[in-house]
Amino acid sequence: MTVREDEIRRADGSPGVFGVVEKPDFALVLPRHREGFWMVEQFRYPVGRRAWEFPQGSWGRNAVGDQTALARRELAEETGLRAGSMTHLGHLFEAYGFSTQGFDVYLATDLEEGVPEREESEQDMIHRAFGDTEISEMIRTGQIVDAPSLAALTLHRLRSA
Repeated sequence: MTVREDEIRRADGSPGVFGVVEKPDFALVLPRHREGFWMVEQFRYPVGRRAWEFPQGSWGRNAVGDQTALARRELAEETGLRAGSMTHLGHLFEAYGFSTQGFDVYLATDLEEGVPEREESEQDMIHRAFGDTEISEMIRTGQIVDAPSLAALTLHRLRSA
């Protein structure tokens, strides 16, 4: 991650400074089962709390690769699930008002369970399957607050409507 401040000229000609956070794109996976999804819960240091979200991650320092392969890797790493089918639902930006970071959303289906292979920073992570009604209630009660997860779920629901 890098942070920079760009000197800019606004539309009216006045000078300004714009802060930009540069981060690599990531992949987010919606692992679909029967009438719901698998989700992960972990502690997120910047906000000081645990919350539920969909599996997601980036290649990491100096690594690049195919986003579909990244989605498969993150799914297996965080949940142990392997997807028989991976469908790209769209590309979004996490916070385009100050960051370059985008993310690709994938729907994973035909799932096979396995053992997670979590990174050291994910050692407190848990995963579990939830029904669609249960997920809607978790959104209402603030158990799901991750903006990319909510945006990804919206993409899925619009596609399914």
